[in-house]
Amino acid sequence: MQLQPHPQRILLPAKVSFIALTLALGLLFDLLPWGQIAVVPDLTAVVLAFWCIHQPRRVGIAVAWTLGLLIDVGNGALLGQHALGYSVLAFLAFAVHRRILWFPPWQEALQLLPLLLSTRLLMLVIRIFAGADFPGWTYFAGCFISAALWPVLSFLLLLPQRQAETIDENRPI
Repeated sequence: MQLQPHPQRILLPAKVSFIALTLALGLLFDLLPWGQIAVVPDLTAVVLAFWCIHQPRRVGIAVAWTLGLLIDVGNGALLGQHALGYSVLAFLAFAVHRRILWFPPWQEALQLLPLLLSTRLLMLVIRIFAGADFPGWTYFAGCFISAALWPVLSFLLLLPQRQAETIDENRPI
């Protein structure tokens, strides 16, 4: 069986303002009081991974580091914990971004799950080395929920870029 890219329309370019808005909304979601509950998805990580996969030239490791520092300061976490985790996530997402785009959204979620788990594991190792206790296996539940939300978030984040269904007989594309 030969892998073929899933059919999709040509997308409009993503606006920098829309990218910044979605990252800010993800950040605000994670800074709300329920951000410390283990089963709540890390929306900043998911939106960051999405833009690192779909717009790797606009969103990268520097943006990930900045968002991670903002999460660390906002949640009162160990400074640099999320920054390092998000930077590794951005690097891994950039490393596999061409491969992930060949799959339909539900299979993209399966490809994204190891990235989210490795990010969460790295943050856990940093916390444990800093003297924190092991929070339990529910600490990783948010990764599975984030991966399950990927198809819906992917559809919503690509919605402004989708072209209208108008057919122009004079254009070949």
